[in-house]
Parts: sequence; C-alpha cells; structure tokens
Amino acid sequence: MYLTIKEFAKKFNITEHTVRYYTDIGLLPCKRDSGNRRIFDKESENWMQGITCLKGCGASIEDIKEYCRLCLLEKNKENLNARYQIILKQREQAHKRVEEAKATAKYMDDKVKHYEDILAGIIPDDSNPKTWTEQTRPDNH
Repeated sequence: MYLTIKEFAKKFNITEHTVRYYTDIGLLPCKRDSGNRRIFDKESENWMQGITCLKGCGASIEDIKEYCRLCLLEKNKENLNARYQIILKQREQAHKRVEEAKATAKYMDDKVKHYEDILAGIIPDDSNPKTWTEQTRPDNH
C-alpha cells in the first residue's frame, strides 16, 4: 500500500514541505507514481520512523544523513561501530532532554502550588515584579 505525500505527512505529523525536503536531500526514500508524484511505502515509513527518533533526540540533519548513509553501506565492523557511536551520542542527548523536561515539570509543579497558595489566601499575590522588594522577590523564598 502506498501513501500520498499528504497522507505520509499527516501520519508522521510533519509538513509536506518537510517530506519533500527529506526526499530531495536523499534522506527519505520514495517512489514515483505514473504522474511523477511522490508515493511512500513501508520502507519509507521505516526510514521516517528512524528519522523521527533521531530528530527527537536533537540530532542534526547532517547527523541523521550520516547515520542513514552508514546504514546503506556494506555491513562491517567499522561501519557498525560508526553507527553505534552516533546512537550513543543521541542516547546521551535523549537522556539530557529527559532531565531538562523533569526540571521544567518540577518548576511548573512548584508554580502551580504557588498559585494555589495565592488563590487560597495563604500567601499574597507576588506575581508582579513591580511590587517586589529585596525581601519579597520570589528567588529569595
């Protein structure tokens, strides 16, 4: 079964422009129908899944292109090690993003608690920086 560019973009929650860009730079394989329109099969979906995962880790287009290029080369120890190093780097980036997300979530949890205390009348509304003093500035709490 083939997907049109519109269906493919929707499936991966990306723009049609992005799909065209990925195919134009050789990152994403596609076939062409009789009208020379791009069509996408399971192989395209598999590549896009890998691209999506690497993008989610923060990989650059250049890193993704290099990984894809290595995947298409002859299988050997050197090639395998090069791909492994890219995956290690991206795993590190993914873990870093998780830690950043946890810190952001904790900050927002603290803000929610702060606003709940304001709304409950437990503390005064100190949200406006114009009213802060040295003693009441939030970073001093």
